Amino acid sequence: REAVRILPKPTFASQEETMHGFKSYFPSSLYTPTAASAVVAAKAGAAPAAGFAPSMTFQHPAAGFMAASKQEYGMDYFLKGALAGGICCSVTHGALTPVDVVKTRIQLEPTKYTGMMQGFNKVIAEEGAGALLTGLGPTAFGYFVQGWFKFGGVEYFKIQAANSMTPQQTWDNRNSIYLGASAAAEFIADIFLCPLEATRIRLVSNPTYSSSMIGAMTKMAGEEGVISAFYSGFGPILAKQVPYTMAKFAVQGIAAEKIYESIGKTPKTCTQSENVSVSLMSGVIAGVTAAIISHPADTLLSKINKAGAGGSGGMLSRLGNIAAETGLWKLCTQGLPARCVMIGTLTAGQFGIFDIVMNAVGASKFHFHDPSKPDDH
Repeated sequence: REAVRILPKPTFASQEETMHGFKSYFPSSLYTPTAASAVVAAKAGAAPAAGFAPSMTFQHPAAGFMAASKQEYGMDYFLKGALAGGICCSVTHGALTPVDVVKTRIQLEPTKYTGMMQGFNKVIAEEGAGALLTGLGPTAFGYFVQGWFKFGGVEYFKIQAANSMTPQQTWDNRNSIYLGASAAAEFIADIFLCPLEATRIRLVSNPTYSSSMIGAMTKMAGEEGVISAFYSGFGPILAKQVPYTMAKFAVQGIAAEKIYESIGKTPKTCTQSENVSVSLMSGVIAGVTAAIISHPADTLLSKINKAGAGGSGGMLSRLGNIAAETGLWKLCTQGLPARCVMIGTLTAGQFGIFDIVMNAVGASKFHFHDPSKPDDH
């Protein structure tokens, strides 16, 4: 007769051990012990651990989204968002370098370059097609760095804001969260972008200045000093980029919501290709809006980084001189059609590529959700 093997009676981990296990996967604010936990333990033959009382209830996360775990919206998620942002900004800005070269020439020399097509033809005729790629190095690298901090920062700041509110407060204040998160992220990103943007503009305005990005930066620093060479345009770049980025993310968020409503779907119920299509369409709307809002500062930025522009005084004095010489109307309209084409295309591409990269690295993109519509989660 076979011997019957008697298995040992199962034991249950202490409350501390159990909660320690949960904490490695879930934020401490996500769950509290529930009555159901005590019932399960009692049926298994173990006494409920201290602190497991029937009066305890499930505690919903404070954020206005369904965070599956700390891992989903933790540092790993933010790094993936930063990487996707760096890639999408570098690729789109790099691809549109020829448009940016002509747009900058129109802003710097409007009497010589009178329009987009005329500008393209004139640059090619006088300098060759390769001149359209002037500044590609600092453009691609600079906007990778800027995109890393901008998109990664926006994801970080908006999720932190959502974590500090109730679900309904998060939904009601989503536009303010977009604006605040994008402003904070852009400010940080511009600290790193400004030197590279100054170098790009110097190379575009004077193609013979240097044959490389590093060579141009070294020469600029030696001739003018680090602050004067690289941060004379910091005020204009903030005035350009911060409103641009605020409009870009807020308008894209609103436009995407309206598109999803019009097709009767949510991001969760759409396929990946449908979500990318929504990002592209909403990105065009956001890009054109943002381009119009930020164009006067973009014109000032292009002009102040041209050697000798605005006189020899301080930054504010030079900006005032440039604004007075150019006039408000020209500040707002010089190169605007080209910039609308460029930024509309660029912004659509950025949001589309961002979604594609986030899916490729296995990150579930954060979306605001209306708590009154459970199916929206």
